[in-house]
Amino acid sequence: MALVIALLGAEFTGKTSLAQALALRLVGRGLRAVAVPEYLRQWCDTQGRMPHAHEQLHIAHTQHQRIEQAQNKAQVVVADTSALMTAVYSEHYFADPSLYPWALAQQRRYTSTLLMGLDLPWTTGDWQREGPVVREHTDALLRTALHSAGLGYTSVYGAGEQRL
Repeated sequence: MALVIALLGAEFTGKTSLAQALALRLVGRGLRAVAVPEYLRQWCDTQGRMPHAHEQLHIAHTQHQRIEQAQNKAQVVVADTSALMTAVYSEHYFADPSLYPWALAQQRRYTSTLLMGLDLPWTTGDWQREGPVVREHTDALLRTALHSAGLGYTSVYGAGEQRL
């Protein structure tokens, strides 16, 4: 079974860039590594909207399934988020904490959790991203969930090569 490195963090904290760079670095070192992209972003692009409350479970399950599928093909899987981020978004947007137990159970199965810091500057993004206030609230919810569940993580700060 492959090692899984799950990258978590609020919007514009560099998860996608780091996931891709880390997978490439590992491949460069001779490992079979793959980055699993964030399903939520793909879902929103396809649907042209943000998900509704009843769609969150599907999004969380699909993200997790993609990580599991990648484990069959690689030695190291770098996941650009996990079901735990969907649980956090469900709490933030819908006041629905029901996804936490399952998402936290899945998170426990991963080898390592990297939590992106809020040190990267906010930049104006696409319609899927709201702003620094939401980013800070999302970060707080995520840290609370990890701490409450007793899940360890490593915080990641810095830019570019320093972050990698």
